[in-house]
Amino acid sequence: MNTVSRLPEFIQRLAARLPHQVDNTIRRLAMLSLIGQTVLVVTGGAVRLTSSGLGCPTWPRCTQDSLVNTPEMGIHGFIEFGNRLLTFALAAVAALMLVYLSNLRKERRDLFLLALGLLASIPAQAVIGGITVLTRLNPWVVGLHFLVSMALVVLATLLVNRAYGRAGGFMNRSLPALPAVARPVMNAVGLFSAAAVMLGVAVTGAGPHAGDADAPRNNLDWDLVSHIHAVPAYLVTAGTAFAVYLVLRKGIAGPFRTAVFLLLGVTLLQAVIGFTQYYNGIPALLVGAHMLGAALLMAAATNAADLARHSPQA
Repeated sequence: MNTVSRLPEFIQRLAARLPHQVDNTIRRLAMLSLIGQTVLVVTGGAVRLTSSGLGCPTWPRCTQDSLVNTPEMGIHGFIEFGNRLLTFALAAVAALMLVYLSNLRKERRDLFLLALGLLASIPAQAVIGGITVLTRLNPWVVGLHFLVSMALVVLATLLVNRAYGRAGGFMNRSLPALPAVARPVMNAVGLFSAAAVMLGVAVTGAGPHAGDADAPRNNLDWDLVSHIHAVPAYLVTAGTAFAVYLVLRKGIAGPFRTAVFLLLGVTLLQAVIGFTQYYNGIPALLVGAHMLGAALLMAAATNAADLARHSPQA
């Protein structure tokens, strides 16, 4: 009874200690969310590329009799269960972010809603992962699992930009003005990046890395889909090259310049990895690097488009 009666006072003391403005802890949690979502893409790739997709053959338990992997399951069980555990870690980070934002939920509604979206999406992602296992790695469900991860990378990038005052209603208003054409160009680059990632899912579903020797494939022509997948990738490269031209021609400084050159670096890296794996028999290590590159591409494209949208126009 005494504990219950003291609970409201305890909550009030706790709330008083939480930040009333965006501080370094909130910024670090936002960055941790982005890093964690990117790592989740890498570990998900490791599950597929090591044929560990059914390392835990059931869901939500790892086996019929155990919540966790057992020594008898070997490395495949360890890899699959480790990927599942990372989901819980990301949920904890998102929940902690909401706690730290509790005093700012009205003033910084943008941050609160993005953090809430991340937290709400993580259980949905876990359910899709479970369906993936229960459907014995159906390639379309596996692809959906990956695309949701890409969407969470986008949300986490938006969260970071707003936590650091790089975009949104609370951004640094002293940023340099951008040419009017920068906004539609970067929006197009973002859309083409998303299209390239979605078509990449179809390529992977037709390729040899199914996550398990007995997993089904989508029966598409891998070579044809690969060439179709390259079309939006070329458009991303062209749009990014034009953005670089704008930055250099107009002498644009500040975060947008950094974002454009970061996007250029990621785009070129993805192109090198993509061509190398295509002409070398799709080695698993390069496929994993390409998956990491997809997450970095979505983050970089989102960052550049977000900055272009909220920067003043010349």
